[in-house]
Amino acid sequence: MQTTGLNDRDNAVSAIAWLRTTEAIRQRAGMVLGAAERDELEHFAFDPERLDGAAAYVIDLIQATYPALDIPYHSRWRHFAAGGRDRWQELSAELEHVARVERARIRFDLAVVSVLLDAGAGDRWRYIEPSRGQVFSRSEGLAVASFDLFTAGLCSVDPSNPLRADADALVGLDVRQIERQFQVADDNPLLGTIGRARLMNALGHALQSSPALFGGDRPRIGNLVDYFMDEASDGTLPASSILAALLRGFGSIWPGRLEIQGVNLGDVGRHPAATADDLTDGFVPFHKLSQWLAYSLIEPLEELGIDVIGLDALTPLAEYRNGGLLIDYGLLQPKHEAVIGQAHPGNAEVITEWRALTIALIEQLAERIRTRLGLSPLDLPLAKILEGGTWAAGRRIAKERRPDGSPPITLLSDGTLF
Repeated sequence: MQTTGLNDRDNAVSAIAWLRTTEAIRQRAGMVLGAAERDELEHFAFDPERLDGAAAYVIDLIQATYPALDIPYHSRWRHFAAGGRDRWQELSAELEHVARVERARIRFDLAVVSVLLDAGAGDRWRYIEPSRGQVFSRSEGLAVASFDLFTAGLCSVDPSNPLRADADALVGLDVRQIERQFQVADDNPLLGTIGRARLMNALGHALQSSPALFGGDRPRIGNLVDYFMDEASDGTLPASSILAALLRGFGSIWPGRLEIQGVNLGDVGRHPAATADDLTDGFVPFHKLSQWLAYSLIEPLEELGIDVIGLDALTPLAEYRNGGLLIDYGLLQPKHEAVIGQAHPGNAEVITEWRALTIALIEQLAERIRTRLGLSPLDLPLAKILEGGTWAAGRRIAKERRPDGSPPITLLSDGTLF
């Protein structure tokens, strides 16, 4: 990134803008991987000879689950079908009288709220679905609980129209409502409930602050649909445009971690391998939840008739299932006992190192998977490899290694990272 000749303010604006790009995510993850290849990292050793075996492990799972390779996108919509019941399809069937654009707005409302409530639940939390009594945990549990929260109207200011996510309702959503809806109790603890509530409140304020994205009269998440319809050219919309809008619209909601001249950088870590001669020195961007959200908005847009192109501009997701696969299969090997033996905050160097390596190595696995299956990136985009796929393989190998299926590293979650 070149900033020569710019004043301090322009340097900061340029640095912040660059850190919000997938180019920056890939470059900085690649720098950490380069340090791993030179065995210069503090926390992990990298065994490249395990790459082909890991690719074969993922392919075996893909072919067993999707023998025709008809893999859906990695998105929140998969979790709404937990337990063999597709809750969105059931709800959609009740909305046949609703215009397509409004139905897309409802899908955006639901997806954003659910994804932003999705950060790690912890090992002990469970959700009992009131309508059927099925028990869910982790991502599926959070998806079903947030689906019920949304359909109950907790995000709407209009009791007669519960299927909305309005700014005013989100600003007023409190931790007690979330804990009650998510069935939190002393014997059923959920990590980061305060952080989740604050994130919803900050989301509401963000909607109010960006009328171009969310509407000025009655700000609502779903009004993003109208923005993207205007952005689409000849019925096509780059996936990178989705992410750019999300990072612009939601940049203010994340808890303060790293900043440049007072601007919150969001999901950005710090690592000594990520060197630069400008204000981005040491910073490693991830934007995991924003990218997870971008993946989750593709299907509503496609249903509306918009062709989302350039899916592989988005990166692998730096989260504990993809990253857990790398550790459990032996591509990444902890260099000291504390990596596995201690719990780590999200901004710890070991977590940043793990997440950066996850992005770079999942991308290498994706290349090997396509080559062995004889498919192109267009035929098998990263969004399908993640679903089919590395995320599922990370979950499966975790269950093989540990009875409770927990990830190999313990994260002290604040409810806003993974």
